[in-house]
Amino acid sequence: MISIRCKVCNKELIGNSSRPVSCGCDNMAMINGDKISAVDLSQIVMLTSPQEKKKVSSLSMEDALWVQSRKARKITKLDFEVR
Repeated sequence: MISIRCKVCNKELIGNSSRPVSCGCDNMAMINGDKISAVDLSQIVMLTSPQEKKKVSSLSMEDALWVQSRKARKITKLDFEVR
């Protein structure tokens, strides 16, 4: 979740993924999902920023190496005799 503070009206906004949130002052600071917009972005203070999620692998290191080796295999085309 993103949270910002508008320096003009001193209102704190906390982002909501389902709907946009706005402060309503002349600067019109707005959080829409993971995007921040305002008339003057220099009047916005970022309190918390979105954190990127790390991929959690359920495979062990040996299994991941095996999968990588399988991806490197080339496809062999089989020729069949047509009668």
